[in-house]
Amino acid sequence: MASCCEVKPGAGLPAVDAEEVARLCKALAHPARVQLLCYLASYGACYFGNLADVLPLSPSTISQHVTVLKEAGLILGSSDAQRVCYCINPERIGQLKQLINAL
Repeated sequence: MASCCEVKPGAGLPAVDAEEVARLCKALAHPARVQLLCYLASYGACYFGNLADVLPLSPSTISQHVTVLKEAGLILGSSDAQRVCYCINPERIGQLKQLINAL
């Protein structure tokens, strides 16, 4: 019977970028940020509305969460003279998926 703790011959540390995995997981470590990311992903296009309308949190709190997601590269934001557009960064989300799959 195989044990879950059985050591496999030749098994070494996997080639995982631990720093990057930790950085992205830290960015997703708050439910509000996960909800914002899911909302933008389901929206499917650049969202020009006020993200403070998405969750029952103060605009300043939403802004802090958006900043964390932007710094991690998970969402993109651009602005014109009147409004800001937010959307997910599909390349970065793909990177996150690859990193998690490598675990």
